[in-house]
Amino acid sequence: MVKKKTAFVCSDCGAEFARWQGQCSECRAWNTVTEFRVPSVKAPPRSAAMAGYAGMVDAKVQTLDEVNLESLPRFSTGFKEFDRVLGGGVVPGSAILIGGSPGAGKSTVLLQTMCLLAQSMNTLYVTGEESLQQVAMRAHRLGLPTDKLRTLAETNVETICQLALQEKPSIMVIDSIQVMHMSDVQSAPGSVSQVRESAAYLTRFAKQNQVAIFMVGHVTKDGSLAGPKVLEHCIDCSILLEGSSDSRFRTLRGNKNRFGAVNELGVFAMTGQGLKEVSNPSAIFLNRGEEQTPGSLVMVIWEGTRPLLVEVQALVDYSQLANPRRVTVGLEQNRLAMLLAVLHRHGGLQVADQDVFVNVVGGVKVSETSADLALIVALVSSFKNYALERQLVVFGEVGLGGEIRPVPSGQERLKEAAKHGFKRAIVPNANKPKEPIEGMEVVGVNSLSEALEALF
Repeated sequence: MVKKKTAFVCSDCGAEFARWQGQCSECRAWNTVTEFRVPSVKAPPRSAAMAGYAGMVDAKVQTLDEVNLESLPRFSTGFKEFDRVLGGGVVPGSAILIGGSPGAGKSTVLLQTMCLLAQSMNTLYVTGEESLQQVAMRAHRLGLPTDKLRTLAETNVETICQLALQEKPSIMVIDSIQVMHMSDVQSAPGSVSQVRESAAYLTRFAKQNQVAIFMVGHVTKDGSLAGPKVLEHCIDCSILLEGSSDSRFRTLRGNKNRFGAVNELGVFAMTGQGLKEVSNPSAIFLNRGEEQTPGSLVMVIWEGTRPLLVEVQALVDYSQLANPRRVTVGLEQNRLAMLLAVLHRHGGLQVADQDVFVNVVGGVKVSETSADLALIVALVSSFKNYALERQLVVFGEVGLGGEIRPVPSGQERLKEAAKHGFKRAIVPNANKPKEPIEGMEVVGVNSLSEALEALF
């Protein structure tokens, strides 16, 4: 009789130990180490056509010039914005993890996609959190075609893969990975060991049978994906659906993609008929009032493979507190503190006794450095109570020495701004185009003092 192996795993960080201990030596958490039975080593089921795929007997060593370099056959999801984030479409045999806060629209966008794809290929929608009646009610409410979408309500991963082998779908949805479980793992669904083993099992099934699998993932209160970090390592693509409850717009951002560019951004609008893609996001984020106010400015950021025009707002006001507040929404707070120091040193503007509030309109999160110059200009505009011209656009990185550094894809940013009717631009001198852009005056600056002089 084979002795069953056991292991001790921390439910917080996923670290494994040979024996039980009260405190995890990796994350220093107490009473999180639990015992579970190590699952027997078995491969997920696969079709007869793929029986030799990735097998140890058929494996062979090859040189790189012997590898077939034909392009991967992708298929569209039916949404251009979704395809953009995925790198051009869905790759057969890929494992894709989509996360988001509750109510963001993860199940809605996947149900819309699956109902559309079911008209031309075999699909399977597996729900573990809802009943089939609830899924059908949502589909009818959204007005989706439901005659060809195959559905299954199950949480056991082995059973799902066995039934999928009979159905032979080209694409499958698992909603969600946190409620799935394996029989051999002795822990509750949603634990580190269950999520890790279930995701690994489903990923192997996808590779061996050339089935594209979408896994829905939960997020923690800080917005990161719940579960062990190995969950993001084993899948091919990780995307995050973001959006606040008071806004009808949703952004789909790629965090990892083995088949395309990362940090790609897709924009959707939540309507009564589900999520509708927004083909021109800049027009939405630039929906400003008729009167230009101090501290408001438009900048051009780069998201994935396209430029995006967004509005940044700054408010500088005298503080009654001993420690003035520094509040940012959509920008990194440490970056703001650094730029305030540069503004004092090289711009001659002291705001140590002022409260500073910064907001990026539309809920967009900006992480690149091209927003530095626009942020400083908005701060000076608010401090001096001076409204900037409405048809002005600014971008550029600001160094600690007060120099204005160039940013990538400067020509494409300027052309996008000109397309939306902007007449004047303040950019790094290295990004100034050699040939003039029709209808736009481009001013190149080398230092912060030159930029402030050109504007104020």
